[in-house]
Amino acid sequence: MRRAIALASRGLGSTSPNPVVGCVITDAGGTVVGEGWHQRAGGPHAEVHALRAAGEAARGATAYVTLEPCNHTGRTGPCAQALIEAGVTRVVYAVPDPNPQASGGAATLRAAGITAESGLLQAEAEAGNAAWLTSVRLGRPHVTWKYAATLDGRSAAADGSSRWITCPESRADVHRLRAEADAVLVGTGTLRTDDPHLAVRGIEGATQALRVAVDTRAGLLPTARILDDAAPTLLVTAEDADTRHLPGLDVLRLPLHDGRIAVHDLLDRLHARGVRSVLLEGGPTLAGAFLEAGAVDRVIGYLAPALLGAGPAALAGAGITDIAHAIRLEITEAVRTGTDLRITAVPTTAPKEH
Repeated sequence: MRRAIALASRGLGSTSPNPVVGCVITDAGGTVVGEGWHQRAGGPHAEVHALRAAGEAARGATAYVTLEPCNHTGRTGPCAQALIEAGVTRVVYAVPDPNPQASGGAATLRAAGITAESGLLQAEAEAGNAAWLTSVRLGRPHVTWKYAATLDGRSAAADGSSRWITCPESRADVHRLRAEADAVLVGTGTLRTDDPHLAVRGIEGATQALRVAVDTRAGLLPTARILDDAAPTLLVTAEDADTRHLPGLDVLRLPLHDGRIAVHDLLDRLHARGVRSVLLEGGPTLAGAFLEAGAVDRVIGYLAPALLGAGPAALAGAGITDIAHAIRLEITEAVRTGTDLRITAVPTTAPKEH
């Protein structure tokens, strides 16, 4: 199953709005005879790739799958039926399918006389499929807030300069995060001070994420780097904003609440566009708004061994007034990236539905 989870991760960034899924097939002696993963939306599912690799060796075999085999016909046929027809006698899956349109695969397998077991390495498999599971369970995209800071928590120096706080290895790792996301999102402050590009670089075959610029007054300049043709771009602005200086740009107009675009309004509209994962690369104010809305599912911080003593903090706002209301996190990983430390953490409180 752990091998199936590793295979599933190869589909990150290319299967949306579908889940990432991996499958390993072993014969009666435990020898691996077939492997596969869901490679792209609309293409064969993991089980089909693994069954094709196994061929006749699939008869009497066991299939290990990270997600309950689907039970419906969409752009591809039901995987439960494919496993039955291939002669597999046992299926072990990590995560039950929460999607009512596709669930029921285990019941179909059992009705055909196949042993179906669930829950093996479920937590690991769920972590690898967090974006899709969040979208099904909460009806909104999974949000990762990524930031870079010095050890004293500064995201820029007193004069506003921030290039480069982190080392080249950390910056390259951010491109991996972009390649795994459906959308990369920044706000007005980052657009104005950094003129970010946000496209994926240095990763062969990467699917470019949608670049989302939140700018309520549409002050984005026509020369902004985010407007080139390296990746698609969406401008999110107020309903009455003048965008005539940005002809041809994809624009999403949303109502303002207390002068701001509501986080869940934005996530609802992105979800309706098929976005299942968002990498939040905006500055401290935008990050604070997402945290206050309970819409951050994962935090990835790149901490550089440097001190600035002054300058903007990595986070502002978030609606926190005292220590009792601090957003508590559980650290799930802490690793070195070059000279920096990358910390991954998830909130210990349940994320909010909408």
